[in-house]
Amino acid sequence: MVRLLLDPFLNELTSMFEHTTEKGSVWVTLKHSSDKSKVQRNKITSAGKELEYKCLVRATDGKKNISTLVGAKDHQRFQASYATILKARMTSLKKREKKDKRKAVDAVDKKVSKAAKPMDVDKKPQSSVKRA
Repeated sequence: MVRLLLDPFLNELTSMFEHTTEKGSVWVTLKHSSDKSKVQRNKITSAGKELEYKCLVRATDGKKNISTLVGAKDHQRFQASYATILKARMTSLKKREKKDKRKAVDAVDKKVSKAAKPMDVDKKPQSSVKRA
């Protein structure tokens, strides 16, 4: 797996999406990472220093694998660029069909009008059994 810097990673991710427009998929995973081995982490935490945790971002199209580490300082810029790429390249997703607002309001009004029919208090209830 090739580890790239942020900008080359985003460029490569864009090209992966372009190659898979007609057929194929791109999988992107994000994982919490400190980029240190467990032994180094134990030594550093025992010394009282805190680690800067990063986000490991991996992408693959089934043939090519790329990854990058995103630090806390670069997170906002990376997230904005990543969101722009996803919005531009995920055109094959269908938009959710919304009900017509007027039809939805009419359906609710019908239910309310059926439930809120006034009852005549003076009227005697009709019995279904006939008496001889």
